[in-house]
Amino acid sequence: MFTVFRRGPGRVGPAEAARLTADGTAVLLDVREASEWHAGHAPGAVHLPLSRLADGASLPGGAGDRSPVVVICRSGNRSRRAARILVEQGVRAVDVVGGMTAWAAEGLPVHDRRGAAGTVI
Repeated sequence: MFTVFRRGPGRVGPAEAARLTADGTAVLLDVREASEWHAGHAPGAVHLPLSRLADGASLPGGAGDRSPVVVICRSGNRSRRAARILVEQGVRAVDVVGGMTAWAAEGLPVHDRRGAAGTVI
């Protein structure tokens, strides 16, 4: 599935992230800012901007009860940082290599805030 390294969280590609979160066992956590989220996000993802997570905000709506937490952003930089924060808190977390940009490039669905086809900004 994925490897969690001693120094930080594991990493998965978009297809593996979609597979891990498809049945709702694992949670896909999008840590982009609100404008990015509204423009387009993965169906079923939950939203918590990295800025709020870094300030100590809790995972939204039962997300902490599912494991692992698969963290995604636009390109992979913020999600890597967020996954490290979560691992330091004892949460089993991985980040998505290439983020939503790679997710969309692989043809995985992206929805806007109304559920229509979205875009990655």
